[in-house]
Amino acid sequence: MLHTLYVKNLALIEEAEVAFSPGLNIMTGETGAGKSIIIGSIGLALGEKAPKEMIRKNAPYGLVELTFSVEDRAIEKKLEEMDIFLEDGFLTLSRKIVNGRNISKINAETVPAARAKEVAGLLIDIHGQHQHQSLLVKKNHINILDSYAKSRLKKEKEALKAAYEAYKKVKSKLQEASLDTSDREREISFLSYEVEEIEKAGLTCGEDEELEREYKRLSNGQKILEAISGAYAKTGEGLDSATEQIGRAVKELSAVSEYEDALAGFESQLMEIDSLLNDFNREIAEYITDASFDEETFAMTERRLDEINRLKAKYGRTIEEVLDSLSEKKERLGMLSDYDAYLERLQKEFSECEADVEMHAARVSKIRKEAARELSESIQKELKDLNFLEVSFAMEIRKMDHYTANGYDDAQFLISTNPGEPMQSLEKIASGGELSRVMLAIKSVLADTDAVGTLIFDEIDTGISGRTAQMVSEKMNGLGQSHQIICITHLPQIAAMADGHYLIEKSVSGEATISTIRALEEAESVKELARMLGGVKITDTVLKSAKEMKELAANTKKTLGEPK
Repeated sequence: MLHTLYVKNLALIEEAEVAFSPGLNIMTGETGAGKSIIIGSIGLALGEKAPKEMIRKNAPYGLVELTFSVEDRAIEKKLEEMDIFLEDGFLTLSRKIVNGRNISKINAETVPAARAKEVAGLLIDIHGQHQHQSLLVKKNHINILDSYAKSRLKKEKEALKAAYEAYKKVKSKLQEASLDTSDREREISFLSYEVEEIEKAGLTCGEDEELEREYKRLSNGQKILEAISGAYAKTGEGLDSATEQIGRAVKELSAVSEYEDALAGFESQLMEIDSLLNDFNREIAEYITDASFDEETFAMTERRLDEINRLKAKYGRTIEEVLDSLSEKKERLGMLSDYDAYLERLQKEFSECEADVEMHAARVSKIRKEAARELSESIQKELKDLNFLEVSFAMEIRKMDHYTANGYDDAQFLISTNPGEPMQSLEKIASGGELSRVMLAIKSVLADTDAVGTLIFDEIDTGISGRTAQMVSEKMNGLGQSHQIICITHLPQIAAMADGHYLIEKSVSGEATISTIRALEEAESVKELARMLGGVKITDTVLKSAKEMKELAANTKKTLGEPK
């Protein structure tokens, strides 16, 4: 669950920290107090785009930090698979915005924004103020269905995806193979020329590297010869050479070495140096004798390197890549030369792949249809609990005329809110308030299959009141028994159900406007309910009504079962 939220220098918030409780957490406040900023701040930490105006004026940076406690071993295991480990059972997500730069961190370690978003998806789900409008987009309906049936669909959808990728690959080959006779003949001619050109070169792996070394040696031949000749002259030739001087030194020591052991040691060392220098002079003399830096060898090496580099420029960066290209061209040439047989094999392979993807798509579709009936029945039950008294709800699944990685199903929700009316798509029949209740019903159903521990609702109660508001409050309380719920609301019926009630207030300090958030005690919560009930003027009667509403909510919660 979301344990604490810390915000600094974001919009109207200078600095705020709040600790949330399990169950149903309610945030209330007057219009413009900054309720949406709180949800927006959480969204920033989870990877949403950060508008420039979100940073508080003249502030050096903006910061939001979320600390989660994780008790679900399955989620902890998924985090460990991502090399993310809890610290004493807690995980902290933060995002700092400095001069337009965004720095995301997990447990104080900087991570890419995409990784932070991926981790957040395991821990928290934000249902924004206008998210219920997504129900009007038909393509979202099948995603909701697949979320409901994900455990049943997982293995089959993976198999379907693999089958579709193979099908798509062969289909692409088949489309590319559709050449007329003249195009095929032109390509055969061109490929034949390229194959002959590469084969004629007789390339050998590593040959270019060896030639480059030889070319470097040959191109510096004169410089090398002058250098080794100079070295030989100083070590092995002439009266002043090193060999002559060391030989004289050996004779000098030999004349006195018998008189002292130390002198004999010096003589032995110098004789070893003399022997090594003689070996060196013999080898360098042989090198000078055998050295060949003729122009013909140099020209041949240069021509061969030019040819290899020309082929690499056309067919690959290395000889290995050039030879790989040769294999591909020979394969393509063989295919074109025996085109009818190749086309027949390709069509057979395509038919097999098509049958395979059809089989997996059918399996996925069957699971979906079974799940759709269950989901529709569950949503219809939830809708009746939300004061849709005569509602009918179903999901229509049609087969498309083409395949995708998701199969061939096209699905949409259908609803009828009055007896005798035909079922129609949501966009034709549902108002804003009805859509919000449909989304709440869907969330309630999916909550049982959703491992995400924290759900955030931003004014999901839009467009409802009275008895319906009471039913929504009971539904939110029910959700709070299995999940941590954080909800912004303007309805006192929902606020009365709070396990934790938080007030967002706006005040002016000097020339600055500041929003703050704080947890309310029981008496303060009653006073806030009275404000929501009575507006500006709070009378004793309104206070009494607020207290009764709080007591009624407590009794209702007791009847429905206390949050876990």
